[in-house]
Amino acid sequence: MSKTQRDFTQGPIAKGMIAFSMPFLLSNILQALYGAVDMLVVGNYSDPDPTISVQILSGVNIGSQITHLVAMMVSGLTVSGTVMVGQYIGARKQKDASETVGTMFALMTIVGLVLMAVMMLFSDALLHLLKTPPESFAHAKEYLIICLSGTLFIFGYNAISSIQRGLGDSIRPLIFVGIACAVNVVLDLWLVWGMGMGAAGAAWATVIAQAISLILAALYLSKSKFIFDFKLRSFRIQKEKMKLMVKLGIPSSVQSIIVNISFLVMTALVNGIGGATASAAVGVVGKFNSFAILPAVAMSSSVSAFAAQNIGAGLHDRAKKSLTVGTVIAMTISAAVFAAVQLFPEPIIGVFNPDQELIKAGVEYMRTFSFDYLLVPIQFCMNGLIMGAGHTKFTLLSSAMSSLLLRIPVAILFGSALGWGLMGVGLAAPAATLASVILTGWFVFSGRWKRDRTGIRREKEG
Repeated sequence: MSKTQRDFTQGPIAKGMIAFSMPFLLSNILQALYGAVDMLVVGNYSDPDPTISVQILSGVNIGSQITHLVAMMVSGLTVSGTVMVGQYIGARKQKDASETVGTMFALMTIVGLVLMAVMMLFSDALLHLLKTPPESFAHAKEYLIICLSGTLFIFGYNAISSIQRGLGDSIRPLIFVGIACAVNVVLDLWLVWGMGMGAAGAAWATVIAQAISLILAALYLSKSKFIFDFKLRSFRIQKEKMKLMVKLGIPSSVQSIIVNISFLVMTALVNGIGGATASAAVGVVGKFNSFAILPAVAMSSSVSAFAAQNIGAGLHDRAKKSLTVGTVIAMTISAAVFAAVQLFPEPIIGVFNPDQELIKAGVEYMRTFSFDYLLVPIQFCMNGLIMGAGHTKFTLLSSAMSSLLLRIPVAILFGSALGWGLMGVGLAAPAATLASVILTGWFVFSGRWKRDRTGIRREKEG
């Protein structure tokens, strides 16, 4: 087995999960810094006039939410790639794993080009649909268009990271994203603060950093004993692999799209409630949230990688044990984050921008939204087990029900209809997650996740 692979079908579970998840957690922390650094630099250094800096901050927040939606449109391919590669490795089928990688890259390139063109064409319509404040519109549009131009870089990096997770490798993604984050910070300071480019500077910094990260990752892996050689002839769509990838991936993509659309609806609601200040405040809380949920994200991916390999090897009990270990670790960290947020919301928000009205609005939203941190670890880790088993249709059902039947209605009811403002909108997140926990818990403890969805299993030896 090469140094870019790790066997999760043997050895202590807790030790293996911690060893895998810690570099992955650090990698995600660094990746979250992309958006956070953009917001920090824009919020503090984009313009000497505090009013204008808040407007630019609002524009970057809205533009970044749309670009995140674009990434989520193909997230299913990265999820199915992780599952398929993990299960093929667990089943000792290296050739199938390599063909899966080639198919994944080819599909993502085609889909990426189409999405980039379509989203650029309808950028104005999307920004109007989100009720973008007039004073923030130009900033949001320039950030959005520039980020969309780097769609293939973002897709490519996410594809490589998902493949490496399936192989059990979390060290190299950490190195690549660390380089990209350093580049992003330097470019942000130079383009936004030094050159005065505002939202455009933040966008260019993100795109260039992602491009450098992807190129370095591909160059390194092509010269190591990676399962894919990165030669042009290898970027081919294998029909059977594509069918399984789409079968597993579409539900996951639809799930991510629904979840993100529900948050976009909340963004439009917030823009209507408080204009640029409320928009910027919710954006700041959102960027902090991208850090706060990372322990749960890391453990979810760890559970998924462990589950995929062990299910491929027919070791279901070992796969389920990874869920218990992952949930305990994630809950411990998330509870500490929740306590810090409840005790010190003002200084946390003030780091991004010193405007007192923005801080007041952010605290109002954060107080209720942060209850989500106590539920997300449970939900994410259960989803990790279910996705590792290939049951992506169930995660779609769970997320769709919680997003459409709870997150949006709760935000509208408490935020607008009852006049609770940002505090009411913040309640929508924990309400939706609680519903998902109940439904997903039933699926896990009923044992339905053990049903074979991929047909990938290790052949009996001898």
